[in-house]
Amino acid sequence: MKKLLAFILLFCAFSPLWANVSPKPEMEFSFIYNTQAKPLIDPLHSEQIQCADNQCIQSAPLGYYGIQKLYCGAGACISVAYEYDNFQKLIIAFTDGTKRESNIFPAPDSLRSRFNVYVNEDSLNVEPTEVIPGTASWTRTDAWVSLLIILTLEMLAALAYLIYAQKPFTVLYSVAVGNVLSTAAAWVIFVQFVKETALLWLFCLLAEALIIRLMNPRKMPMKDALTLSVTMNVTSYSLGMIISFWLAPLIF
Repeated sequence: MKKLLAFILLFCAFSPLWANVSPKPEMEFSFIYNTQAKPLIDPLHSEQIQCADNQCIQSAPLGYYGIQKLYCGAGACISVAYEYDNFQKLIIAFTDGTKRESNIFPAPDSLRSRFNVYVNEDSLNVEPTEVIPGTASWTRTDAWVSLLIILTLEMLAALAYLIYAQKPFTVLYSVAVGNVLSTAAAWVIFVQFVKETALLWLFCLLAEALIIRLMNPRKMPMKDALTLSVTMNVTSYSLGMIISFWLAPLIF
């Protein structure tokens, strides 16, 4: 059991791509015009560039990979990534046919960050702001769909485990409560302070084990509760990765 947990912890800590349904790093861009004309953003021809260095010598578009993409409306943009490179740059097209390129700016050390984009005559100037991102995670469709996916996958995994371990099905109530509470805490609270998605996943794993244990003191020893939580969370991670890729165009 200890070897299994050690493997899971190391895998989570060093996995370079977290494509499951937990919160992802996001950048929210608010546009401020220093020009007389205020053309609308052309989303189809705008892009975010990832840079490996502060000169952007090695660069590549953020691209469209699962849920990873730069999403723009007429007057604002938000980008989502599984992992950002150290430096970023915006190239924004406008409906008047012009295209402006921004300065190179460092990626923030948080999952949620906000920037002001100053639109000049021939360029963009991106500056970080301390203002809290205006799009609350828990109000968005992807957060609610994520909760539904997680709850469904982990309830099914828990049911399979309870049948195998010959445990009472009443434990499922604590599984549901643990999922709702841990997922809500991850999306609403800890996403503001934690940079690594892997840490949020580990928090959910441990929190759910503790809740299951506390709600079933006679039926689930801590060892069984932890085993059940590992089973559920590994299932939601592996299958959630596939499902989130498939649903990405629909949930964001």
